[in-house]
Amino acid sequence: MGARGELFTTEVYLDNRSYFFNVKENRTGDVFLQIVESKSRDGADGERHQIAIFADDMQKFLQGMDRSLNFVEKDRKERAKIKAAKKAEKAKKIYKMKETNKKQDDGIKRTGRVHVVSKRPQTEITETAASEE
Repeated sequence: MGARGELFTTEVYLDNRSYFFNVKENRTGDVFLQIVESKSRDGADGERHQIAIFADDMQKFLQGMDRSLNFVEKDRKERAKIKAAKKAEKAKKIYKMKETNKKQDDGIKRTGRVHVVSKRPQTEITETAASEE
């Protein structure tokens, strides 16, 4: 038995948190799982929280954890499906809008270019051409 009754320890390190899973035995011989969350702030030791689950209750605890994990996974998949459906609907709406603009046929060719028409009267052009001859 290790220090403070530790039988087994494993650690998980994340960005600003660390989790420790310690299997311990108390003075009366009861085995329990201690889960410790440690948050560091600016390199200094920060908050520390812990829970203890005794061996007799571990199966119920794990069943609750398993149900929670299943819910999270199911919810994640549903959210991804809804997000994909919204994205597809948005793309479909944009496509429909483009189609409706193309279907307007009033005999006017719309190219997006501006056509400039000369405002000089035709007579001036003829006179200028005649005077040059």
